[in-house]
Formats: sequence, structure tokens, C-alpha cells
Amino acid sequence: MARRVLLVAGEASGDLHGSGVVRELRERAPGIELYGIGGENMLREGMELVFHIRDLSFMGLAEVIRNLVTVKRVENTMRLLLEQRRPDVVVLIDYPGFNLRFAKTAKRVGIPVLYYISPQVWAWHKSRVKTMRKVVDRMKVVFPFEVDIYREAGVDVEFVGHPVAERIGARRDRATFFRDHGLIPGQPLLGLLPGSRLQELERILPVMAQAARRLQQNPGVQVALGVASNLGPEVVRRYLPEDWSPVLVEQGTYDLMCHADVALVTSGTATLETGWFGTPMVVVYRTSALTYVAGRLLVDVPYIALANIVAGKRVVPELIQRQLTADSLTAEARRLFTDTVYAADMREQLSVIRRRLGEPGASARVARAVLELGKAA
Repeated sequence: MARRVLLVAGEASGDLHGSGVVRELRERAPGIELYGIGGENMLREGMELVFHIRDLSFMGLAEVIRNLVTVKRVENTMRLLLEQRRPDVVVLIDYPGFNLRFAKTAKRVGIPVLYYISPQVWAWHKSRVKTMRKVVDRMKVVFPFEVDIYREAGVDVEFVGHPVAERIGARRDRATFFRDHGLIPGQPLLGLLPGSRLQELERILPVMAQAARRLQQNPGVQVALGVASNLGPEVVRRYLPEDWSPVLVEQGTYDLMCHADVALVTSGTATLETGWFGTPMVVVYRTSALTYVAGRLLVDVPYIALANIVAGKRVVPELIQRQLTADSLTAEARRLFTDTVYAADMREQLSVIRRRLGEPGASARVARAVLELGKAA
């Protein structure tokens, strides 16, 4: 059984998913040593943070290039950890740019690697599967359609279900949520979910704010904004107009996703979570021109929203790069508020997401596999 495990989660969603694995490992193996890269959630569950996710919260090719010195420093430190505090198993959670390089390093020194939450090779780079076969001992995927991709390449793969299924749910009913945040019962609510990275706030939140203010000109529309735990309200306010203050929701993002009548959501796991609640949404995304051009050369799927990918068709509208303007976003959101048939149809089509995320228990399944892999090593 593994007694020492090094984990790497380089961004907020990985920290959240990884915290469940940390919790399950500590329950199953009291005294186990857990350390590596993570955030507040993994720290709270008892993992020692060598680096915090805020040290690596870069988005896109251009941002990574500008921060190469930091990336190299982190990689060098983590390589030394493999030698000086040799773990029984390395657990890598999403974050493929960094983690696939680190997997090679771990394998070179003979440490088994378990990868949890597959890089989206089905969207970006199917050639990566061949690389992963060489450097990953166990692959634990969160979408059932990923199994065949890895199995065909000879990778030891298992569908464990999506961690969203084990934690998602509203804590408060609509009346309580509205009361707690000073919202007016019976009036429609627009939810803003701008993301958890600074680059996302910088490029996307100002456009969301413009659209939201226009929508508020319709009588009764209220606006609430979900604040990512790794950012905080002070950071979010920097990207909002000084004369405009939506309700800021901390520690209640799922409640907001559930009770919003319409949501504007930055592409990522949040689209899957919002879709789980069946909330009509518009998905948006904007990155640097360099990153976007590079992505267009590699991407191999017709959608970017996980809600659409899991549904297997275009259920929610996507506004990407130049398509994302205050005018286009306002128009898409206004249609959801005013066209009740359109909104109801979207809710119905989003219902497939719950069925396709699998049963709760992903973290426990991964933890068992980590301990088994450590025992076999």
C-alpha cells in the first residue's frame, strides 16, 4: 500500500477534484504522506502544498511563454522532490501541459503514475495518447466515451464517473438563496460565472458586465456573480465598472447555478455543472490571439463547451473570440429570458448530462486505485 503520494493539480478545478481524492486517501490510509501542487481545497483536506495553484494559474500559450521562468522553477523543484522525498505513486490531475512533462520525469526515475481526469485528447491532440501510454500506468477518466480512445491505444483505463456527481447540489432552496443575498423573490435572476483565472476575468468579465447591465434595463432582471474561491471579491471587483455592483456570491456557486433563470458561463467545468442543474446558459470564451490560432490548428471537435460535448450536440450557444461582444451576448441571453419555448427545450436537452456523468464515488475509486498501484510498485 502506498505510504507517500505526490499529487499535482495546477488549477482551481483540479484542486477541487483532487481534494476528494486526498480526503479518501487519508480515510483509507491514516498517516499517509500527501504533498505536491494544489490549492485551498486540497490543503483543507490535509495535503502539504509545495506550490499553490496561484503560482501556476496561467491560461494559454502566450501566458505560459511569459511565465517560463516560473514554470521551470516549479518543474525543477518538483523533480528534486521525486529524488529527495521519493513517493510511492505520482497522481496527476488534468493540467496536461505541465503534467505530461512531469509524468515523463516520474517514469524516468521509476515511479508509477496515475492520471486522473484525462487531458482532452479527443479535442486537442489525439497523438498525445501514444505519449501517455509510455508514461502513465493507470488512466482514470470521467467521461464514458474516453474509455475507447485509451483502450484502443493500449492504456490501462477505467471510467470512474465524474467528481461533479459526488458533490454537486444546491444547499439552499430558491427562497432561502434569494433572501440570503438580498434578491427580490419572483423576479428573474441572471447568473454570471466568469471563471477562476485572472486572464478570464480580464478578457471576459467586462463583456459579461456590459451585457448584464443592458439586460437589467428590462424591468426586474437581477444579477448575481459567482466568485471563485481562489480569487475572492476584491479581485473580481477590479474588472467591474466602478458604478455597478452585482450581488457577489461566495461559497455558493452551485446555488447560483441552480437558481439562476439564465447564466452566462465561461467555458470549462462550470458549463457542465450549470448543465447538470438544467439551467439555460450562454457559453463564452476569449483568449489571446496566439493561443486561439494555435488551438484552431489542433482542435478536433465542433464544440468547446463541455455541456455540448457531453450532450453530443449543440444544446447551448457558444460565443468565442470575436463572436463574444456585448451585443451578441445580450441578444443570446435576452432570447433565453423571453422565448420560454426555447429555454424549456434547452432545459430538457441538458437533462442528459446527469445520466452521463456516472454514479457518485469517483474520488473513492481513484483513491483505491492509488493505494493498489503503490502496493504493486
